[in-house]
Amino acid sequence: MRSHCKAEVHAVVAKRGIQVVVSDLLGIEGNALLDRPRVPAPYAARIASLRRLIEDLEFEIEVFTNLVQGRLRADPGYVAVRQIPGIGRVLAAVFVAEVGEVSRFTTAPQSACWAGLTPKHHESDTHVHRGRITKQGSRLVRWAAVESVKRIGPHCKVAQLRDRVAERRGANIGAVAAARFRSN
Repeated sequence: MRSHCKAEVHAVVAKRGIQVVVSDLLGIEGNALLDRPRVPAPYAARIASLRRLIEDLEFEIEVFTNLVQGRLRADPGYVAVRQIPGIGRVLAAVFVAEVGEVSRFTTAPQSACWAGLTPKHHESDTHVHRGRITKQGSRLVRWAAVESVKRIGPHCKVAQLRDRVAERRGANIGAVAAARFRSN
């Protein structure tokens, strides 16, 4: 919602043909630009309304962020996931929120399958075809797993696998293969 309001402010400014010379229209210099009365009253009222909405949304986002951070600091799963290389505050929060109780998976490959990181498997008699990943699990967990693998330096075993597969099949396939390996 906040991004939508910011985009609307940009749209109103663009509609009136105002030259924006700052990088952040809603930053300090951008707000000074918006405070100057250079647009007709209806447009100025719309911009003022959007700025109030953005301010209210930022307050709510900050309150919720503080609430979540307080709860996560006490969560043992969050603390444990943060110890894994490549996983920071945001990715750890995604894993904890989406996966929930990890003990429900009896094996690591089950968690990889649940996340949709395993390849499709078609088998008929002696012919086996493995296709793309199934993508049947949580989209956020898949994203977080792949992003965490991309952030690892080359010294780690997972990163070496990522780079080795990437040389043959491409960077994206290498990252997904390493994320699947890491979850196993």
